[in-house]
Amino acid sequence: MLLAGILVAGSATVSLASSRDYEFQPVSPNVKQGQGSLFLVRLVDKRTGKPVPDAVIFTTRMDMAPEGMEMMTTPVETSSSTEPGVYAFKTDFTMAGGWRFKLAAKVQGEPDTVQGEIVLKATP
Repeated sequence: MLLAGILVAGSATVSLASSRDYEFQPVSPNVKQGQGSLFLVRLVDKRTGKPVPDAVIFTTRMDMAPEGMEMMTTPVETSSSTEPGVYAFKTDFTMAGGWRFKLAAKVQGEPDTVQGEIVLKATP
């Protein structure tokens, strides 16, 4: 009986990662309006505060939902980044104002898809 209690107590300290343990953050929320604007997104493990390198980002969507124009979208292109845990993208911010960037990624060792969204502000 004592052994069972020790095993139960010991297993209470094991914590498994969840897709909710990760967060996408803009490196800078302000971006330049225009064609081919570069912006950076950091993926962070909220438990440690550390960036998460080598995630595979497979879904992106950029729209103007913050301005009430969710149907106004623009294509997003992956770009290269040299900083671990920071992911670079290019898009055409055709209008000044708020843009929502939705993305999904697979993180090594995480069974669930990590999803998130950030809001960027395009200025002339």
